[in-house]
Amino acid sequence: MLVFVGLGLYSENDMSLRGIEEAKTADCVFAEFYTSLMAGLSLERLEKMVGKKIVVVSRKTLEDENGELILRKAESSKVAFLVPGDPLIATTHVDLRIRAEKRGITTRVVHGASIVSAAMGLSGLQNYRFGKSVTIPFPEEGLVSETPYNVIAENKARDLHTLCFLDIKAEKRLYMTIKEALEILLSLEEKKKMHVVTLDSLAVGIARAGAEDQVVKADIVRALLSFVFGGPPHVLVFPADRLHFVEAEALIRLTGAPEHVNKMAR
Repeated sequence: MLVFVGLGLYSENDMSLRGIEEAKTADCVFAEFYTSLMAGLSLERLEKMVGKKIVVVSRKTLEDENGELILRKAESSKVAFLVPGDPLIATTHVDLRIRAEKRGITTRVVHGASIVSAAMGLSGLQNYRFGKSVTIPFPEEGLVSETPYNVIAENKARDLHTLCFLDIKAEKRLYMTIKEALEILLSLEEKKKMHVVTLDSLAVGIARAGAEDQVVKADIVRALLSFVFGGPPHVLVFPADRLHFVEAEALIRLTGAPEHVNKMAR
């Protein structure tokens, strides 16, 4: 058996009681921390909580080696696989579950809080108005991906909001900041000139969702570039150009957006 357990957003205390029980009754416990940063998590405290030694696996184990280390154990024993957020948001883990089922391994899922739902709730924007989400990657060899810009443009054309995940390179301890993401998008705006992300565009920056010191701030891009969000992880939301009046009120009252956001309400 292979049980996927979501750890939640910030620390080991976000793990559900059911998730803790599944890990306690497992013969072997694995975990990965490369798909997202849980800034308040302590591996030592997590091991004490579940009463087991936890084997931390890398991206190489799951992607290059197809999770064989985990699957071999699960063929003959109960394995718990602990994952930040919700365990099946990352496609890597969906692939692992499919591989397990093909090999006759029973799988179960214990869901956890996800940045997807958290960002929607914290921003005050209505979840059914979100379009396709996108990751803003670090430039590779000077090349900047245009995909994030294009996705925001497509969503805005459909009157939808966009959730932007910011790139993480856990093995190098690199976590993209809101400022870095905005600078990438502005460079693409300068190139494509479609007025999708300008200095006057409204955006919502979220830092350390789920933590006691989480920060949620909505403002124009010009202001967010100099706003101090603190440590990672960070995400960005680009609202549609038109807002429901409740969304506008939420942005102003809950995230400190400027009053002129009311003019975007319909």
